[in-house]
Amino acid sequence: MNVLFICHRLPYPPNRGGKIRPFNMIRHLSHKHSVTVASLAETENELTEGAGLKDYCDDVLVEVVSPRTRWLQAIRALPTRASSSVAYFWSSKLDHRIREKALRTKFDIVFVHCAFVAQYAMDIPAGLRIMDFGDLDSAKWAEYSRWRSFPLSWMYAFESDKLRAYEREVARAFDLCTVITRGEKDEFETLQVSKPCTVIPNGVNFSYFSPNGSSDRPPQSIVFLGRMDYFPNIDGVCYFVDKILPLIRAEMPDIELRIVGSNPTRRIKKLAKLDRVVVTGHVPDVRPYLRDAAAAIVPLRIARGTQNKILEAMAMGVPVVATPKAAKGVQAVAGRDLLVAETPQRFARCVLDLIKSAGLRKSLSEAGRRQVENSYQWTGAMNLLDSLLTQCPATSSKQITNTDRPEPALSATSASIASDAPVTN
Repeated sequence: MNVLFICHRLPYPPNRGGKIRPFNMIRHLSHKHSVTVASLAETENELTEGAGLKDYCDDVLVEVVSPRTRWLQAIRALPTRASSSVAYFWSSKLDHRIREKALRTKFDIVFVHCAFVAQYAMDIPAGLRIMDFGDLDSAKWAEYSRWRSFPLSWMYAFESDKLRAYEREVARAFDLCTVITRGEKDEFETLQVSKPCTVIPNGVNFSYFSPNGSSDRPPQSIVFLGRMDYFPNIDGVCYFVDKILPLIRAEMPDIELRIVGSNPTRRIKKLAKLDRVVVTGHVPDVRPYLRDAAAAIVPLRIARGTQNKILEAMAMGVPVVATPKAAKGVQAVAGRDLLVAETPQRFARCVLDLIKSAGLRKSLSEAGRRQVENSYQWTGAMNLLDSLLTQCPATSSKQITNTDRPEPALSATSASIASDAPVTN
């Protein structure tokens, strides 16, 4: 079948949450179908880095829209009923190229990842139209409004209302909708649209994120993994340093905190001035920072969907301590697969217990990796995707297969993605 796949970020290399999920879907679909990918890049450098996507599909339509242009478009939409989030991802050139392609190619399936770019597909005909919301971003903006001060709080609340109306319109325009977790499905149902919604979870590259044996040396570090220009990550790390780390240091003053993630803001960079706090910025491989840590901490106070940082740590056998909001989107049992703590005192105690107890670390390590293996391999997620495609009328027709195309090898950096977050996310 011919598939048009539209996503809001150029999904190669898959090195962040918004790219990993669509990349794995594209790679899977291309095994049996002819896939055209349409997307956006922010810079010419990103466009060049994304050239490797052509090895995983038949055609790629990409337009570069600079951050400056995007923000101008978003600002113009502020006083209107149009969503600024949607305006941020608009490109008339990309829209024109998609329409031209649709005139030349009869698409059996139109698949859109992220509601922001559904605007390009609202009237593109196809036998089956699937909207992969991932997360309901209107709910995320509503949550942001509760954590920001005025006027940002008002702006986020207004944008949440506008985006919610748009998400409802989008859901009605597609045949099927998908989300990333059961919690997001519950949120989808509040849109009150009569459309089927299926949960397709993220996955982890289980062979890449694997333990590398155990060390007899007592762990001397704890680690946070995630992009450090993302507000929930920034807030979570600063909350940890301010409220939780002093409680840990009161008992174990030599423990090192490693903050591992791209694009640290000025606020995050300042934390490196603190004693035994390391801010790495971008690293080509996060695994060495995880392997010798007593725990991966996920102290997020704002979180939606599945935190890939949790899945990656669990896959590597690294014990996880998370807040209830961060852990909510992960299929795991608190106390068996990971530790969940809401208050600073309880969070600190969980971390201290892991540092002090090799037995507890071993128990959580084994249970966590086993849970990821059972619930978060991409194969299972893609089987769910395949089951949706059977609803396309063209499935009874002759299909276009690409099984002769060799599977390109992922570089170490690209392979780390093929796991799914922020490092978001």
